[in-house]
Amino acid sequence: MVKALMMAVLGLLLATVGQEAITAIPRFTFGSVDLQSGIDLVPLIMGLFGISEVLLSLEERGSEKRDVGVVSTPKFWELFPNRQDWKASIAPIGRGSVIGFLCGLLPGGTAIIASFSSYAVERKISKHPEKFGQGAIEGVAGPEASNNAAAQGAFIPMLTLGIPGNAAMALTLGALKMHRIIPGPMLITEHPDVFWGVVASMYLGNFFLLVLNLPLLGMWVRLLRVATSILYPMIILFCIIGAYSVNNNLFDVGMLFFFGGLGYVLRKFNFDLVPLIMGFILGPIIENSARQSLIMSRGQFGIFFSSTISAILLGLAMVIIGAAVYSGVRKRKV
Repeated sequence: MVKALMMAVLGLLLATVGQEAITAIPRFTFGSVDLQSGIDLVPLIMGLFGISEVLLSLEERGSEKRDVGVVSTPKFWELFPNRQDWKASIAPIGRGSVIGFLCGLLPGGTAIIASFSSYAVERKISKHPEKFGQGAIEGVAGPEASNNAAAQGAFIPMLTLGIPGNAAMALTLGALKMHRIIPGPMLITEHPDVFWGVVASMYLGNFFLLVLNLPLLGMWVRLLRVATSILYPMIILFCIIGAYSVNNNLFDVGMLFFFGGLGYVLRKFNFDLVPLIMGFILGPIIENSARQSLIMSRGQFGIFFSSTISAILLGLAMVIIGAAVYSGVRKRKV
């Protein structure tokens, strides 16, 4: 838990890099103009999970060649889950759907937070957490269900209140306004075709995604036959293209490799990177909301407890943290 808290604090600190939202004062930029706009999420994630994974794989494999004879392309009917798979994944799917839907109602990078939260929950309650990362179906079914539920749950505040929770919802809101459709409480009454069209598109989208993915799975499996001497440079190349394409800035490519090295070191010392990502995503939201609340209350911290809902949520957070600390202390005594 100590390492997880350290990573969460590091994520919060990285989120403060750049100009402060209210006063526009540069923070932790060290005189760099490129850092004044802050650290972008794309090079951060690609570096921590993409580049670091390549470095770890190269270290483990060394100069050994991969045995491609063990890779086989499954038949179409072999792709469907069997009875044991359904038994192991039905509960994670249910929990992931609930977690994803609740995360989808919140502003921020909801799909990413939902997937990581579901994965953390499944690994925490699993009787065999060591199987996670080795192909455990619970670690796939839960996060994927959570990801889908978060994407659909994010439509609720956008369509009913006109409040976009992430970049995709902001683009959707802009597209609706271009057609003179203002999301809000009267959307269903004034534009029922738009509302039910969005609902129908979710079902159709998932259906066609299934239809397209299953026949093409054989092609993706064949990628495992590609030699590591070709595959790893391609992964690094695509990471560089993705990081550069965000702002068309080579500085982001440098940040990509910086976080790749940082992620490699952290993973070597068994630090979990998920709390870092969650802290980085939630950091600006926490800071802006706290600053706005303090401005409204003229610096009085009592505003955080003035609402019944906020007091209940803060109380639940303290109970969860206290229970985790108590459990850790009790295990040490035992």
